[in-house]
Amino acid sequence: MELLNKVVMKRLFIVLFFTLFCNIFPQSSLDFFPSELNIQPFTANILEPKLGFLTQFDKNDIRLDIGNSMDLIHYSPDSSQVYSFGADLFTYTLLRGENNFHFPVDAVDYLFGVNFGYSKNLGNIKFETRFRISHISAHFVDGHFDGTNNKWRNDHSPRVYSREFFELIPSVRYKDLRVYAGYTYIYHIDPEWIGKNNYQAGIEYFANGIIHNLITPFAAYDIKLIQVGKTTACNSFMLGCKIGISESRGISVYFQHYSGKSIHGEYFDYNKKYNAFGVNLDL
Repeated sequence: MELLNKVVMKRLFIVLFFTLFCNIFPQSSLDFFPSELNIQPFTANILEPKLGFLTQFDKNDIRLDIGNSMDLIHYSPDSSQVYSFGADLFTYTLLRGENNFHFPVDAVDYLFGVNFGYSKNLGNIKFETRFRISHISAHFVDGHFDGTNNKWRNDHSPRVYSREFFELIPSVRYKDLRVYAGYTYIYHIDPEWIGKNNYQAGIEYFANGIIHNLITPFAAYDIKLIQVGKTTACNSFMLGCKIGISESRGISVYFQHYSGKSIHGEYFDYNKKYNAFGVNLDL
């Protein structure tokens, strides 16, 4: 009987919650599972959801991205404003290219969390803000183990790396140009000696589409200051073309130059510098 009462009370609470929710927010201003993101990913920012690959020119290292960011709710108090709530879930994986079309997996990083967004459109100017709460954990995989010599590659054994963080990135969009600045506070991290304050800024430009607006050239730059022993600048520059409209679905083909600390947690204190070719499915 007690169990039945708990079930009834739980269902009653859910009904009351949704009734109150719908009364506070008129149904006409709510959009559940919208088809588009309120805040588009920042193009040159390393920690963004992608579905594609990036292969380096001078090495056989390949980055494989599998994941997405999805808005679950849009609330629009008027035609110029949108509040959003969404979720992020993706991996970015380090592979090696070998003969016979083999791609051993060296390391993989997992990111999952939630995000809150706000945008306000004032004609040619649009103000945007994205706030994320996320967790990242990093792991070596079997491709990092040298079976011939029965040891970890480069004598680099697995180590614990994980972090939970808050990230705030406000931005301003003027026509096809967007500039932004961001701050990340890492409230928990292993190893504990890594700095907890990161700062970043960036700019991106999507030109007018060509060939009946089917192809959109773009350029983007992001700089992030992180603290690994000392403050280090991580630079990411991208130049490419998107088949499709800049703020909608499509396929991006691009060149990327990166310099700074490795984005993979198992190599967090390694310096990396490379040029690469990438393809991404923009969902």
